[in-house]
Amino acid sequence: MSADRSRAALLRRLRGRNNEGVLVLVLLVLVIGMSIANPVFFSLPTAFGILRSAIVPMIFALGVLLVIISGGIDMSFAAIAVFAAYTTIKLQLAGGFDLGLVGAFVVALVLGAALGAINGFIIAKFRLPTMIVTLGTRGIFTGALLTYVGSRYIADLPAGMASVSTTNLVAVTSPTGNAYLHVMVVPAILLAVLIAWVLRRTMFGRSIYAIGGDAEAARRAGIRVVRTQVWMYVLVGMMAAVGGMIYMIMGRSGTPQELVGDELDIIAAVVLGGASIFGGRGSVTGTVLGVLLIQVINNSLILAGVPSAWQRTAVGLLLVIGVGIQAIAARRSARRIRTVDEPDDGATGPATAPVQHEKVTA
Repeated sequence: MSADRSRAALLRRLRGRNNEGVLVLVLLVLVIGMSIANPVFFSLPTAFGILRSAIVPMIFALGVLLVIISGGIDMSFAAIAVFAAYTTIKLQLAGGFDLGLVGAFVVALVLGAALGAINGFIIAKFRLPTMIVTLGTRGIFTGALLTYVGSRYIADLPAGMASVSTTNLVAVTSPTGNAYLHVMVVPAILLAVLIAWVLRRTMFGRSIYAIGGDAEAARRAGIRVVRTQVWMYVLVGMMAAVGGMIYMIMGRSGTPQELVGDELDIIAAVVLGGASIFGGRGSVTGTVLGVLLIQVINNSLILAGVPSAWQRTAVGLLLVIGVGIQAIAARRSARRIRTVDEPDDGATGPATAPVQHEKVTA
């Protein structure tokens, strides 16, 4: 019996609290399978290409992770990203001045925080469904950008932003070609470390988990739910702005027509990473692995010559599977919360023993 328990404990530890171990195994199987099918896949240029394509989705996914842990769904992060980044570029070009890289990021962060605060105030103050509110604000932000800021493609970025567009952290020449890892991978990694620290080590992060588990219980426990939600959406807006800036810097251009409409990939990555769509559970490690899994799948389908429409189908299928697994697990957990000793309604005779309850979580 003890051997079985120790084996089960080891399996749970390897699987991880949010199935991170399972994701690592799936990634390894997928990489090995693609490398056998196409040797070009197992090369440094391909690995750096996947990492490069994962930079912006990872930043977006970290913000979406916070919202999902809190029990919500954010559909406006892409619109905030484009609004903040494109407006920052447009202000500099229209004013004829260059804020530099740091100054441009500061302006974008302020814009992202303001738009995020709008989401947070509406959702927290009036207790409205997050998905409906953010769908509405996505349309508002996009419409305001196209109407009042601009709708034209900008080919030349301000000098401060353009200076890092072609800057690489690592450049390697390999037999299969040149491999480049963009320097913007550094802020993405730093953000992942920061969000992991916030969720694990701060009262703010624990409050987000508590709100996702049960908002009313969190309120009765003394957590300031409204203030926490507003500040969370401010943080998510700022992270979206960072993602938008990095996207346009790496793309060496500014356009208001990008990103919006691709939210499905980000949400799917977060859900596949183990974040519960019902709130209260999720991790940065799982989210990063989920983003990498989506990018590897997309890259594999491209190498296999699969049309882009089927790539969207694959991501949608993964999202449905991820949510379905969570729903089944939640149902099984609810069934396993059972009464060990329940007296019959018509029982007679000696008094029955006290009822004991056992809760087993999945």
